[in-house]
Amino acid sequence: MWVPDYFIAVQRQPYAEVSPRDTVSGRDEGDIEATRTLVRRPRPHRVATVKDTKGKEYADRLRKKQEVRWKQLLRVQAPYQWNLKRQHLGRTLDVGCGIGRNLVSLSADSVGVDHNADAVAEARARGFNALTSDEWAVSDLRREGAFDGMLLAHVIEHMDEPAAVALMEEYLPYLRPGGKVFFVCPQERGYASDPTHVRFADFEALADLSAEVGLTVEKSFSFPFPRFAGKPFIYNEFCVLAKTR
Repeated sequence: MWVPDYFIAVQRQPYAEVSPRDTVSGRDEGDIEATRTLVRRPRPHRVATVKDTKGKEYADRLRKKQEVRWKQLLRVQAPYQWNLKRQHLGRTLDVGCGIGRNLVSLSADSVGVDHNADAVAEARARGFNALTSDEWAVSDLRREGAFDGMLLAHVIEHMDEPAAVALMEEYLPYLRPGGKVFFVCPQERGYASDPTHVRFADFEALADLSAEVGLTVEKSFSFPFPRFAGKPFIYNEFCVLAKTR
């Protein structure tokens, strides 16, 4: 599996020289000095303070995260864009599109929907076809079977199970028979980084959701690193591809 070098680099944590005096008692100064060692200094784990995904504050958070200079220079989105493109979703309904981060990797006739009006405005400013939930409800684009695929990237973890089922049942009619549904959810560290997350949606949870709404899971995988990386690496994701029956 190809993974750019910078994914390794951004996860490296600094080391500091410390004395065992802090953790070991009963040694004299000479012993302590002789056994000085290098230990890993944990990187501060910053947690967002935004409490609601519907307001301007959350849209601003999405924008700031994507516009960080080093992320642009290193093109950190490139592997995730590649991963999305290789699912071949066709014309896609991007449910929970946010500011349009994923729409850039979907076909030009794809449509994004989000309940955050400020995020939708940003997506439109970037040239994408995006609608608020209210606009979608009365849109001519809202036609049964009109889409080849549906994307739910970092959406399901924001709701409890009944709400997730209701959301799927609301949007699935617009997917053609045999259409694809691609779920993306954060693993442990990513989940812990956002207080608006309410349910840890792992492979099992996404498989259960798929079965509940009549989907058949085609494949499940961890990206960009294997599953064990979910605890230290904030951007490791659960990916599940399902199809309508």
